[in-house]
Amino acid sequence: MSGPSPERATPGRSEFDPKGLACGVVAYVVWGLFPAFWPLLDPAAPIEVLAHRIVWTAVLMSVILTVLRGWGHLRRLDLRGWCATAAAAVFIAVNWGMFIWGVSAGRVVEAALGYYMTPLVGVLLGVVVLRERLRPAQWAALGLAAVAVGVIAVGNGTVPWLSMVLAASFGVYGLLKATVTLPAATSLTAEGLVLLLPAAGYLVLLESTGAGTFASFGPWHLLLMLSAGPVTALPLFLYGAAARRLPLSTLGVLLYLNPTLQFLWGVLVVGEAMPPARWAGFALVWLALVVFTADLVHRARRARPPAQPVRSTV
Repeated sequence: MSGPSPERATPGRSEFDPKGLACGVVAYVVWGLFPAFWPLLDPAAPIEVLAHRIVWTAVLMSVILTVLRGWGHLRRLDLRGWCATAAAAVFIAVNWGMFIWGVSAGRVVEAALGYYMTPLVGVLLGVVVLRERLRPAQWAALGLAAVAVGVIAVGNGTVPWLSMVLAASFGVYGLLKATVTLPAATSLTAEGLVLLLPAAGYLVLLESTGAGTFASFGPWHLLLMLSAGPVTALPLFLYGAAARRLPLSTLGVLLYLNPTLQFLWGVLVVGEAMPPARWAGFALVWLALVVFTADLVHRARRARPPAQPVRSTV
């Protein structure tokens, strides 16, 4: 995704914390506008863009982690933690790579559908992997999403596989991240370090054979390639700030800014076709998300402790 795995916000925070809301909105808006950014790196192929994104994000996060003095968390990470981190790195690389490819191939709407489905896939993985029990509203949301995929598949004559790969890869990524208790900056740095060597090796090979674009299309292209690091890191830090200030239910609602902006970009800017079957499928997904989010907000409100009355001191 364009975004991080879901993480639980600090309980008891207000939905109307202005700074938290601002950070959350800006983070999701940046992720939602990613379809406008990656085409700027043309004529680099999607896999070259992915490699540069990995390398410069790893370099930037290493510098940031040094400033924050956060390397101690990585030194204390055991073998099991590193294995989970490595697996998470592979899944987020698949997610990043498929998204960049989808944007370059003019399949922004299909990518947006994948990120709409991501929360529902996360719930499904909870059932399959963690043996969690679903509430009726969650079952209803999953059923509507399954019907939506079927409707789109029948209407298009093909399964929306890009959507499913994006949703599944990010869902598994979130599941793996939940097993490693690392701060967001430290976690992203660790994932970058896992992927750094193969990504850097691939870029060296490209440049040595003359197939790379990094130094061949002028300083503007080079700067855009380098900017893949900060563009990846900035919304993550904004999201982290929002997660510390806002409850999970509020973050869950803000989440839909990302795929909604991607959807609008695909339809209004790129001009992707929206035949009736695709509209019907999206309508079912949106209905599923309304059911899912309403249940999430309802459960979050019930879980809040009652407000304590203020005692008079007179």
